[in-house]
Amino acid sequence: MDTIELEGMEFKAYHGCLEHERTEGNIFIVDFCGGMDLTAASRTDRLEDTLDYGAVYDIVAKEMEKPSDLLEHVAGRISDAIETAFPELDGFSIRVSKKNPPVNGPAAWSRVTLRRGCMSSEDGDYNNSNH
Repeated sequence: MDTIELEGMEFKAYHGCLEHERTEGNIFIVDFCGGMDLTAASRTDRLEDTLDYGAVYDIVAKEMEKPSDLLEHVAGRISDAIETAFPELDGFSIRVSKKNPPVNGPAAWSRVTLRRGCMSSEDGDYNNSNH
């Protein structure tokens, strides 16, 4: 399956269960990996033949503005909106990462990854990413 990705979308947002997370906010990174046939776009050089990742960004930004307690809920809202907007995707994954999560010790990130459709664990595998 061909993939198109948009990684490292950074937002200051107000997600979390704790009061200070809702008032002070935090840095969140969202990564998208979508699977679809990109043969036409690779030959035509036309935006109509691929996924407009600018539109993906706009969906993510809109959902990141709505505070949630759980990263799972944020990722679920983003996934639902992308699935509705882009039925041509064979599958996709969304990863939402929260910087410096409030735990009892050092932790750089907490993360949730949701997969929809035919995305396997190898597709949308963000294990080599620094965020």
